[in-house]
Amino acid sequence: VQLQASGGGLVQPGGSLRLSCATSERILNFKAMGWFRQAPGKQRELIAIVTSGGTTNYADSVKGRFSISGDIAKNTVYLQMNSLKPEDTAVYLCSGRILRTDYWGRGTLVTVSS
Repeated sequence: VQLQASGGGLVQPGGSLRLSCATSERILNFKAMGWFRQAPGKQRELIAIVTSGGTTNYADSVKGRFSISGDIAKNTVYLQMNSLKPEDTAVYLCSGRILRTDYWGRGTLVTVSS
């Protein structure tokens, strides 16, 4: 099972980015898929998750600004990030769980700076 995150880059505060997580598996095969981020010197945190049933949940730090969604036909999960802040700067990683195994993709760097 492979996951590949993309879409990171440099964006100004208040701007938007959409991250993509392409998988080699049908996304419905995952019990859940999530986006994590890790900023320098900080612990990795879960910021958004979507279950195979379509339930979503967000960390308080991104609630109302970020949105997770999936495209079944493209086997891809997205993270739409709006109203970005400098504190959103981090490496963003996607992960998916099948049965009891978590699969991870390589991260994509998001830098929010003027």
